[in-house]
Amino acid sequence: MARVAREMVEKAGVDVDKLLELLIKNAAAELTTYYYYTILRANLIGLEGETIKEIAEVARIEDRNHFEALVPRIYELGGKLPDCMKEFHDLSACPPARLPDKPTVQEILRVLVAAERCAVKGYTEICNMTAGKDHRTYELSLAILNEEIEHESWFSEFLGEGPSGHFMRRGETSPFVSKFLK
Repeated sequence: MARVAREMVEKAGVDVDKLLELLIKNAAAELTTYYYYTILRANLIGLEGETIKEIAEVARIEDRNHFEALVPRIYELGGKLPDCMKEFHDLSACPPARLPDKPTVQEILRVLVAAERCAVKGYTEICNMTAGKDHRTYELSLAILNEEIEHESWFSEFLGEGPSGHFMRRGETSPFVSKFLK
């Protein structure tokens, strides 16, 4: 644990235990979303599904990257991940992005959008808690938030909610978070 890092965050007025709870819950959401997106992506079939499959894959890989980027910060602040995967799954900040009973492309898109909207709320809360107080966690959470907003935008466009102004990235994953993965 980086004791001085935790001490400085506490001195800045952040409830580190509450922050760790949020970070761990969001890490659980990222890892479980990675798993569930694997299943959702496999069920995006047909001409319409193939159009969305690549975007779902980018979001899936980036969610895994978000998990990988969050873990060091959790440990730096004196936290740890649960020893039991089932317990970790059940801590998730977001409901499971499970395959719908009738897995049409539109229903899968609704699941994807709901998962992304939950993530946007979670990282906004962490950013609000750490802004001007815990620069490292804030920067990391803001980077993840930027990617989650893009994911939501991509999927919501396919649901006909209007244009977002975001474009699918080519050949690049996690442009905001990649610096935390080195």
